[in-house]
Amino acid sequence: MKQMDWEDTCPLVTTQRIMAGKWKLSILWFLAEHSVMRFNELKTAFEDPTLTQKMLTQHLKELQEDQLVTRTVYNTVPPKVEYRLSTLGKSFIPVMRAMEAWGENYQEQVGNFNN
Repeated sequence: MKQMDWEDTCPLVTTQRIMAGKWKLSILWFLAEHSVMRFNELKTAFEDPTLTQKMLTQHLKELQEDQLVTRTVYNTVPPKVEYRLSTLGKSFIPVMRAMEAWGENYQEQVGNFNN
């Protein structure tokens, strides 16, 4: 039996693993603000040409696997797919709000460095 190390049990490492990815927090933020979004609505919301369809798809899939986002496919032509926060995803909203407040405080104290 493999001995578990601290990375297997540390809640901060778990959170870091789930949120790893440049776009994941923003995806969760947009879904929190809009309740339900289709793929192209999410893509457009970023207003960033460096976000590829492949990367958005990958991040959405990972967020689904981590049970933070649900994906609903409607049997229509053309296919309609909607994304929304799961109950577990909604429980992360206060964490994001706290991160936003911390970031605002940081910017005020240290400066806003958008490199």
